[in-house]
Amino acid sequence: MQSNPTLKTLQAQVEGMDCPNCAQTIQSHLDGASGIRKATVSFSNSKLEVAYNSEETTETEIRQRVEALGYRFKTAATTPAATSTKSPSVWQFWLFTRRGQELLLAGLGFLLGGWAQLAGLDAWIWQIFYSISIVTAGWRVARAGWIALKSGKADMNLLMTVSAVGAVILGEWVEGVMVVFLFSLGTNLQSFALGRTRRAIQDLMALTPTTATVRRGEEEVELQIEEIVAGDRLLVRPGQRIALDGTVVSGTSSIDESAITGESVPADKSIGDEIFGGTLNQAGYLEVEVTRTCEDTTLAKIVRLVESAQASRAPAQQWVDKFAAIYTPAVIGTAIAIAIVPPLLFAQPLTEWVYRALVLLVIACPCALVISTPVSIVSAIGAATKAGVLFKGGHGLEMAGQMQALAFDKTGTLTQGSPSVQQVYVLGDTTAEQILSLAASLEQTSEHPFARAILERSQEENLVLQSPQNVNVWPGLGIAGELDVGQVWVGNHRLLAAYGISLPSEEASWRDAGQTVVFVGTSDTLLGAIALADPLRVEAKEAIHRLQRTGIERLVMLTGDRWSVAQQIAADVGMKEYRAELLPPDKLTEIKELRQQQDTIGMVGDGINDAPALAAADVSFAIGRNDLALETADIVLVGDDLRQLDYAIALSRQAVATIRQNIIFSLVTKGVFLLLASVGIAGLIAAVVADVGTSLLVTLNGMRLFGVRSR
Repeated sequence: MQSNPTLKTLQAQVEGMDCPNCAQTIQSHLDGASGIRKATVSFSNSKLEVAYNSEETTETEIRQRVEALGYRFKTAATTPAATSTKSPSVWQFWLFTRRGQELLLAGLGFLLGGWAQLAGLDAWIWQIFYSISIVTAGWRVARAGWIALKSGKADMNLLMTVSAVGAVILGEWVEGVMVVFLFSLGTNLQSFALGRTRRAIQDLMALTPTTATVRRGEEEVELQIEEIVAGDRLLVRPGQRIALDGTVVSGTSSIDESAITGESVPADKSIGDEIFGGTLNQAGYLEVEVTRTCEDTTLAKIVRLVESAQASRAPAQQWVDKFAAIYTPAVIGTAIAIAIVPPLLFAQPLTEWVYRALVLLVIACPCALVISTPVSIVSAIGAATKAGVLFKGGHGLEMAGQMQALAFDKTGTLTQGSPSVQQVYVLGDTTAEQILSLAASLEQTSEHPFARAILERSQEENLVLQSPQNVNVWPGLGIAGELDVGQVWVGNHRLLAAYGISLPSEEASWRDAGQTVVFVGTSDTLLGAIALADPLRVEAKEAIHRLQRTGIERLVMLTGDRWSVAQQIAADVGMKEYRAELLPPDKLTEIKELRQQQDTIGMVGDGINDAPALAAADVSFAIGRNDLALETADIVLVGDDLRQLDYAIALSRQAVATIRQNIIFSLVTKGVFLLLASVGIAGLIAAVVADVGTSLLVTLNGMRLFGVRSR
């Protein structure tokens, strides 16, 4: 089947979206346009993707349609970003961003208006302050409601705007300010969280250098990575980041692949080995034949996986938006009917029924409903922060307690993330102390993680080290030099083979035990071996036991390490299920398969390689200090302690129960007074008192979550 040359895809950034409703408005507006086959708009990453027939419409027309709605349209970049902007802290967001400043000004206007009113000042004074608050907090809400109305939709933004205007017309200024201020506060908090996630993805993209040195013919040329094609030969010197995926055709080196695989131990690379763009060359000189261009590298795919997974999930908290799609038109339609039907059909006084319609709009504005969820979330988040757990929004708080399965990364999550000496094996005529001393003496000048681990063990045992002479370093193999016993070398099985020495028979059992072995010998004799491994976190076993008691049905470990290592770690922590030798796309596949088997899946990780799986899970937890894992995850274990997981789950369950209580109470109360107001039994004062009373009760109920403490 041949492809249709007229069917094209447009990708763009859309700026100015204030809430998920904005994304839905743009998408519905484009879906009905001539020539557009499919439009997808993601509020989480501000991206638009349109499949269109170029014979029926153009990119310019699509741009004009988006900009006519009041949004800014920018064609999306297709290559990794060279730089990224550091995301602001909480106080920087409120003080130095326009959205934060607007809300602070609105809050100040609200406070000054209340003070002026209570002080008995002239009405025009406190009305000016209230007006400042309503305009600064509500103009974005009003704009979103107007845009939705132009597209034939009536959403919660429109109802909030109409209710605020109605309250002002009726003289209920405080009610009008509360409507827009609380609603705007919620959207600002959401915008802050999403902005940090977008910038974290930019940080990941910035791992790829913008230029690289390429050999073409007999010349070395510096090219932009967009100019490099498959088959070109990259020249990679020590300390440089590798620009693109490829295969080593010359040289040997150790490569820090933690950005891709998450493994802390550098991988030894030689001719024929695959290498990833964005990884760091440590010691040797390499020539790499490019196999993937900048748009198709493994790192670029990880970026797309993160963005796609984030865009596809819909937080349970957004059910209010769906509710508003029915509730808002119904309320506005009812108010219009109340205002015009009695005067037209039954000769009733117009002013009286317009007043009743405005009262209905004010009563219908769901202030208690708006407050009910945020106050519970803020209270729970406050309690969690004191306990060392950071919930980054309502989604994680709602979903953590609903998990049936929880997947774990291994390196840096269940383990400490750096190797340490586990055992010294004596194979020749010497002692374990001598083997460790010889190895540490040679490794004093090396930056390899194994070298640091060996030196740390020698320091713990207070060994006296020698100063080696004539030191030779062979990247990807090992190191050799002259000590008091003659020439000594330390290296892997490849260096062992280079000296013509056979592997010891015990090597296979060491590997099966999950250990990585460094051999120590002289020019013709194997003296011994030093076994290293990434040790478990001290709290890992207890944390897994606590989670099993919470009733989670499945705990699964996902790792890029060998099967033998995975088996050993799983047994040590008490987990029955594990998957090994996984790249980031494989981890994402495992998460998707788990989602087919269980309703709600969680993921715990610490590295860049975990980002796609973290984003794809229903709820994700980050441990450690990797920026992207922290920004991608819904929940961060700030205390770097896995035992905080069961507290997060318990708090989530209690918070969800409280939110449900508040929502039900708010809706029932609202329904009763809507009915009473519609028949003229309840007036505006009674309705406002009832709404404020309901708001107070749900606030107090939500604040109880401040008292939930870690066990």
